Amino acid sequence: MLTIFKNEWKAFLRNKIFLFFSIFFVLLLIITTYFGILQNNQQIINQKSAQDHIRNQWDEMGPYNAHSAAHFGTYAFKPNSILSSLDEGVNAVTGIVLRLEGHKQNDAAFSESSQSLFVSQFGKFKISLLFQFIIPLFLIFFSYNIYTSEITSGRLKLLIVQGNSFKKIIFSKILTLLSLAGILLLFSVLFQLLFNFNQIGVEELLRLSIFFLAYILYYSIIISFTVLISLLLKNNTSALSLTLICWFLWTIFFPKTIGSFTEDLTPQSSRFLLQSNMDEDREKGIDGHNPEDVRIKELEAKVLREYNVDSLSQLPINFSGILLQADEDYGNKVWDKHYGLLYSNLLKQKKHYQISGLINPFASLQNLSMASSGTDLIHHLDFLSKAELYRRKFIKTLNNEYTYGNFKIDGGNLSSSDFFKSIDDFNYNGLSIHKIIVKYTLDILFLISWTAILLLLINAKTKKYLINES
Repeated sequence: MLTIFKNEWKAFLRNKIFLFFSIFFVLLLIITTYFGILQNNQQIINQKSAQDHIRNQWDEMGPYNAHSAAHFGTYAFKPNSILSSLDEGVNAVTGIVLRLEGHKQNDAAFSESSQSLFVSQFGKFKISLLFQFIIPLFLIFFSYNIYTSEITSGRLKLLIVQGNSFKKIIFSKILTLLSLAGILLLFSVLFQLLFNFNQIGVEELLRLSIFFLAYILYYSIIISFTVLISLLLKNNTSALSLTLICWFLWTIFFPKTIGSFTEDLTPQSSRFLLQSNMDEDREKGIDGHNPEDVRIKELEAKVLREYNVDSLSQLPINFSGILLQADEDYGNKVWDKHYGLLYSNLLKQKKHYQISGLINPFASLQNLSMASSGTDLIHHLDFLSKAELYRRKFIKTLNNEYTYGNFKIDGGNLSSSDFFKSIDDFNYNGLSIHKIIVKYTLDILFLISWTAILLLLINAKTKKYLINES
């Protein structure tokens, strides 16, 4: 088998068309990977610069009203990891910047697609586009005729006469093509290690390993499926046509169709309806029987009893601050109700899409590719959740200062610059791969199952081969 493998590589290297396309793909991969890393690193630098700018604004703030500062707010930046250049995932759609302010919970903004003058089906030329679409096509065109070409040339009968089994010949060819795909994939992984050597740790190595293995499994599925079709049809044109149709279904038709189906299974409210329902709950109460004006009167009575005074003007504190924080606390309950349902539905949709890996291995590849790059939905929701927890702590700190602060100038409750300097920044610690990979067990099982089943079918087909068929 090793001899056949070596001979296949020698034959490839003598093939001018193969050499041309191989050199072309390697150069394209190097260029795409290089510029992807440069772009990603520049985004990391830009985020750091923006964070420093926001920090300086707070450090340089003079005496200021704490509640006005809550409206001024701050920003949370979803950090680009050094692996984000491999697969930008949901970041291109969801955005990576979140404004944190009082009285409202915002969505992430400034996605790449929202700022593009032209948004195509595939977007800009990315490494993930090369890995998920171009290389599989490259493998299909080199796989579809490995059986028929050997018959036409008479080489197959010669190899069998020399003592090689048909099964050994076919699996050697599959291994040769898979090694080619592995080399192309390895180039990109090595570039990540080379250009980010000082930032690569155990976490990044584990993620790169999962990324590499996911694509190797997918490429083995592409190659095995193409070879199986070739063995079954024994006709170049028919084999290539059917394989390309299946590839189109996997990569274009199924993702959109299944995506629409999962949305119908777990429908989401429109942005307008979501905001309208939240506004109604804030005004009338979550249960519809606790309106805002009643809640305010109850709070006034409670605070007056606590301080044993008859009117708000006699309070030693700023009641407006207590009212503002009470509004925040109630708003948090409203947001937890509606955003909790929204995020829960998104995770259900994701689960339904993962199940589609049963008929579409491309879906499983996409999920693992984004997960290993840290750009999937679970990473994004974790960022939103932690940013919201920081926002609540941030606003409560400002409201407490507005309520209990001693810097009262013309009733304005102006706080000192030292107070604003004391406010900590938002620092996001992302999920480790150990916590995230368990959520993708189904995708891993599907890719392994697809690979195993196809190889077993090829093994069964090669056993039935008769020498006179050649």
